[in-house]
Amino acid sequence: MATQNVILLGIGHTNAHVVKKWASEPIADCSLTCISRFPTATYSGMLPGTLGRQFQDDEMRIHLESLAERAGAKLILADTERLDLESGMIHFSDHEPISFNALSVGVGSMPAGWQDHADSPLMVPIKPMQTFLTRLEQHLDGAAQPNSPLRVSVVGGGVASVEIAFCLLQQFAKRDQKKAADLSIEIFTSSDRVADGMSDRSIRRLETLLSSRGIRVRPGKRVTDVGQDSITTEDGQTHQTDCVIWATGAAAPPVLGKLGLQTDDRGFIATSPTLQSLTDPRVFAVGDSGTVIESPSPKAGVYAVRQSPVLWHNLRAFFAGGPLESFQPQSDFLKLLNTGDGKAFLEYGPLSVHSRWCWHLKTWIDKRFVEEYQVA
Repeated sequence: MATQNVILLGIGHTNAHVVKKWASEPIADCSLTCISRFPTATYSGMLPGTLGRQFQDDEMRIHLESLAERAGAKLILADTERLDLESGMIHFSDHEPISFNALSVGVGSMPAGWQDHADSPLMVPIKPMQTFLTRLEQHLDGAAQPNSPLRVSVVGGGVASVEIAFCLLQQFAKRDQKKAADLSIEIFTSSDRVADGMSDRSIRRLETLLSSRGIRVRPGKRVTDVGQDSITTEDGQTHQTDCVIWATGAAAPPVLGKLGLQTDDRGFIATSPTLQSLTDPRVFAVGDSGTVIESPSPKAGVYAVRQSPVLWHNLRAFFAGGPLESFQPQSDFLKLLNTGDGKAFLEYGPLSVHSRWCWHLKTWIDKRFVEEYQVA
């Protein structure tokens, strides 16, 4: 009978790997419990493509009950309230407390600033991703008016915003060419350009591609207010709109502030290179939820995936009393952006390509990853 409890709070890329490995290599004398607010996990790499109707909704989802059942783990759908480190208990608002001997926190992030405008009827934050497509579809259906253009504002200039803009346009083109012609999409970013982190050459090509699709980029336009039918930027200008897709950079979700753990200056859990909380070594923080203070890396899914084997090794070593590994983030990685037209934009080092084969490569990588966690 298991005498110690391993708890996974949030089943994102990294924690899902632990569940998968547990199915064939469970840690001796330990039980595994998965905590999530949602019954599915959504793979972010396929979200824009699903928006663009390139994939069925189920293709991007991991059904957590099936995944947990395969591993002999318990799944609890609950809202976390606080962490009691002294007693080793997690408390919930809608479930009885659970004890832990090791805890891995992987609850992801939220788009920065969304809470400041949460009361606006225009707002559709991109996260939680599990409900994004449903929320967006309901909003757009309600906002559409016969014989009137539909105005969509995407706030945030990162690669996610670019993909969302491309793929939303593609969805409307597949639904109705006239509706696509009446759709107006603008990207508002506080930066000077879109797609920060990519090379100048790639950004220029993306800007040209956006322009050719009629997607307008408004650089240097920080959004300061979201009203009833418009947004206001820092320069005082008002822009009429029917929908605001909020897709800014990563901010810590509110639950991280409830755990009583040391955080970085943005509210993410501060960890050592072994992914352990600087407050309590029993607690690990992975993916967007944690920041390795010695070597912080961008909040991107690729780093969460690369942390997976490190977390799995370190959980096993934690209970066995063996040496733990350090996570070493890579300095560069393959970037693939879905442009919504059956092509993708690829950047790796000096290479910058927009082609159909890039989309096939992206699709192969994405499907191969998510299918590892999907249970028939």
